[in-house]
Amino acid sequence: MKKTKKQWTSTLGPAILEVMRQAGRPLLLREILKALNATGQKTAKPDLLNAMEGLVKAGKVVELKGNRYGLTDMLRLVTGRLSVHPDGFGFVTPDDAVAKSRTMDIFIPFKAIKGAIHGDRVAVRIEGERGRRIEGTVIRILERSIEKTIGIFHKKKGVSVVTPEDERLNFDILVASKDTMKAKDGQVVVVELLSPTEHLEVEGRNLPGRVIEILGDPDDMDVQVQIVIQKHQLPHTFSDEALKEADILPDTVQPKECAERQDLRQLPIITIDGETARDFDDAVHVAKTRTGYRLIVAIADVAHYIKKGSDMDKEAIERGTSVYFPNKVVPMLPEKLSNHMCSLMPHTDRLALVAEITFDKQGNRKKTSFYEAVIHSHRRCTYTEVAKLLSNPKNEATDPDPLFLRHLNVMAELAQRLHALRRQRGSIDFDLPEPVVVLGITGELAEIVKRERNQAHEIIEEFMIAANEAVADFFSTKEIPTLYRVHDKPDAQKMERLLYMLQELGIHMEKPEEITPDWCQSILQKVKGANQEYLINTMLLRSMRQAVYQPENIGHFGLASTDYLHFTSPIRRYPDLIAHRILKANLKRRKRIEVYSKEELVTLGNHTTSRERVAMEAEREMLERLKVRFMADKLGEVFDGIISAITSFGFFVELKAMFIEGVVRLVDLTDDYYLFDEARQKLIGERTRRVFQIGQEVRVRLKEVNIARRRINFELVNMTPAITKKR
Repeated sequence: MKKTKKQWTSTLGPAILEVMRQAGRPLLLREILKALNATGQKTAKPDLLNAMEGLVKAGKVVELKGNRYGLTDMLRLVTGRLSVHPDGFGFVTPDDAVAKSRTMDIFIPFKAIKGAIHGDRVAVRIEGERGRRIEGTVIRILERSIEKTIGIFHKKKGVSVVTPEDERLNFDILVASKDTMKAKDGQVVVVELLSPTEHLEVEGRNLPGRVIEILGDPDDMDVQVQIVIQKHQLPHTFSDEALKEADILPDTVQPKECAERQDLRQLPIITIDGETARDFDDAVHVAKTRTGYRLIVAIADVAHYIKKGSDMDKEAIERGTSVYFPNKVVPMLPEKLSNHMCSLMPHTDRLALVAEITFDKQGNRKKTSFYEAVIHSHRRCTYTEVAKLLSNPKNEATDPDPLFLRHLNVMAELAQRLHALRRQRGSIDFDLPEPVVVLGITGELAEIVKRERNQAHEIIEEFMIAANEAVADFFSTKEIPTLYRVHDKPDAQKMERLLYMLQELGIHMEKPEEITPDWCQSILQKVKGANQEYLINTMLLRSMRQAVYQPENIGHFGLASTDYLHFTSPIRRYPDLIAHRILKANLKRRKRIEVYSKEELVTLGNHTTSRERVAMEAEREMLERLKVRFMADKLGEVFDGIISAITSFGFFVELKAMFIEGVVRLVDLTDDYYLFDEARQKLIGERTRRVFQIGQEVRVRLKEVNIARRRINFELVNMTPAITKKR
């Protein structure tokens, strides 16, 4: 008896797997149809093809040569995502959670990668185990990771070559003369891969492609930005639909929009940002009261303009965050919003969502209220300007407005109290100087300097933390589902390793029964002012877990905060926009309103965390690209630095003045043969017993700069008195 169409489609997937398992061998489609007793149904074959495609994507079935299909588990296959190392080998991380718990990542030798490339989803045959690692061979590409890439065009006769900028794409792309778009030798181009080579029928490692865009000179900073954008697949153009939604928005705040909002336009609210800031999403005001302080944090009301599910909202979700480069911003929102209607520009009416917080005289939060408002920023201040005024508040020649000066001093007073309380509860304050790229008049790289942090930075930081905590506490108390910014406790093994490294550096810390933020802060206090302060800060930070977005509130370890989320930057972070929507829906409501389901929040949390990681990687890579170009004309120059990492092939040195890191290779240490002590993270000379270890100060000479691979090589000039060890 044949099954009805409804019965057929609902049981097709499991039925196929059962048929294939019973057969005990790979099957043709017609054999599967026959076994399912469905050869007479008109839609049977199309339905079967769709089902097989789903099973292949799920990694349960793999298509083999000869149009046969086999079960991955019976073929000893594992499906997963391939990650390729620049040296040619790779690893596959299994798709299946069960497989992940059962096996580690699978090592793929260079020759066994076949035609697969970095990021591809592949089927791997397990070949066996060598030592502690499992080895495999790629036998099928299930899903290509990229359709196009970016690289340097090299003109040749007949067939030209594009060398990918991504060092993990360790092959060349062959371009026929008709497909070059007349690109010139050495130019940066975008190239489309012509063949997915699903059956791995590739001669060597080169793949065919065609040039679809010419970006230009690789030494041009704008071209370098485009390289990073393309390489990390950053969405950087808005859809026509999203731009139309932005265009129809009014250019000014309308009277009807202000009708039901609190009018704060007479309140002397100000913004404090960097000198080059283009968008201003937060404004603040502090008043001293009889019992303490009243803080107003006004945030641009982005949710008023971007409705959930709109085209602009879809674009914002896809991006997740804005990405910042030294000479360009890839914004999360169209410019009309990010630089205009949602930018709290001075002397202009703007719509805002306000967190009003009252504190006692010691800075303890006593009461909070949230409301929609219309504001009018009275002044656009810079960090440098505010810090200068606070250091000399009576200098009327600098600023003759006594009321403004008094306001700044009250702000500084409250910020100091908030900071003291935060430190008292154990919040960790990393003192990590950040590099800043200084551009010349024509946009060229002029220098890389340390970002100066001053009192004005601390004021805004404390006020933003206070607002974020207040909103998170509101949601937590009322049990309103939202997306928290959480930071889990450090990994125990990483902290053990940190303690060991501290001891090797001569810093003794007793291991506590429980790792707390306060204990971590005590490490930083112990090394404050020492030569190793920057290094210890970095080591501690690397021992921490990364913060993530999720609906489950487990607190923020680094801030020693029980309730924390991101509320203060909806222009540039999507989780903040989520918080705004949820807060606005629950204003003046006795019964809680759930704007997002738990499932939506989990999905959005994972996605926005992932997009944040991509943005950080892109920003970091852009800085690395600028650093190698900055160092390219300094060959032979001598620098002071500190050893920041030890490896089996040498040690990394971070230059003190410029936050630039390079490597001293073992092959360039000619005075001895050095052995790598992995457990103690040291290099020890066999004959001299000379030791190189983390934290050691050295003097190095710039030997080589590889711009293409972004590598800087140093050679040792001399160092502090050698650390030796008796035989």
